[in-house]
Amino acid sequence: MSRISIKGFKSFRELDNFELTNLNILIGANGAGKSNFIKLFEMLRNLIDLRLESYIAKAGGVEKILYFGGKTTEKLEVKIFFDDEQYLNGYEFILEPAGDGLIFSEETVYFGFVDPERKMQRIIHNTTRETKLFEKSNKEKSIEKYVIDSIKSWQLYHFHDTSDTSNMKKLQSVGDQIFFRADGSNIAAYLFWLKNKYELHYKKIVDTIRLVAPFFHDFTLRPWPGNENQIKLEWAEKGSDQYFDANSLSDGTLRFMCLTTLFTQPDLPATIILDEPELGLHPYAIQILAGMIKSTSQKTQIIISTQSVTFLNQFEPKDIIIVERGNEQTLFKRPGPEEVDTWLEDYAIGELWEKNVLGGRP
Repeated sequence: MSRISIKGFKSFRELDNFELTNLNILIGANGAGKSNFIKLFEMLRNLIDLRLESYIAKAGGVEKILYFGGKTTEKLEVKIFFDDEQYLNGYEFILEPAGDGLIFSEETVYFGFVDPERKMQRIIHNTTRETKLFEKSNKEKSIEKYVIDSIKSWQLYHFHDTSDTSNMKKLQSVGDQIFFRADGSNIAAYLFWLKNKYELHYKKIVDTIRLVAPFFHDFTLRPWPGNENQIKLEWAEKGSDQYFDANSLSDGTLRFMCLTTLFTQPDLPATIILDEPELGLHPYAIQILAGMIKSTSQKTQIIISTQSVTFLNQFEPKDIIIVERGNEQTLFKRPGPEEVDTWLEDYAIGELWEKNVLGGRP
């Protein structure tokens, strides 16, 4: 995903042709629009899963989706491009209010060469509440199939629920191993699969967790006694023969286990999206996390929002997107070299944000 345009979505009145790189760290004040950007990808995933109508209803309806509601915004437009050096592919859709929901007034897929003279497009006529991409995706090399596969390969992760009722702490199906779930709810089953199939990846996960939790020895992964079809997250402490489960872990340690599994898995999503992954982590754990993110960004695209100065200090200015509210809308910008080069001789990048040199503060 190389460029995105957004018009009329939540706090975005108009974000035009904004460039995304392999590593994108969003910073900004509370309410600036970072989470709204993350929610756009949640909406796109529901769109491609044919659950858009349900998503809009659960999100509070049309008035909560459109910029300042239906009286201000007549339509919602999103355009996404997937570029490389030679080829251009993309997807654009327009949604308009209809009753208590939104309907597609137009869908367009772009394909061909980057050269505008050789660019092609196809309009999919649509007046329904769900996408019609699938009606054109029966051919193996159709651009619709490319768009569908691309968006389905994005994954928005949330490991925030570490409460006593969290699915991470419950019995899980042993067979739930196809992919690591967005909420970490199959972490025991997935680690069990990695241990048996990808021993080096599993060992790297264990070694990384030990850096942050020196008391941790290893996971104890086995089908649950009395029910071979289920498994629970258990682990062993160094110097002890007792087994512990996830209820014995701090919230931060459990989240770090999920994050380490995410960034060390053998089959990475094409785009990984995370909202404030540093929550509950010790400063040293944040440094380790940032190192994993930078390494993984060499293999896949990452989009992250953060409020942590410690986390931000681990990255370069080129990785950062400053999110601000101005003229009653969310604005994006990347810091230019002229803004930071001199300051970076004396301050870390997070300190420049904290001092409001970069912007993105209240």
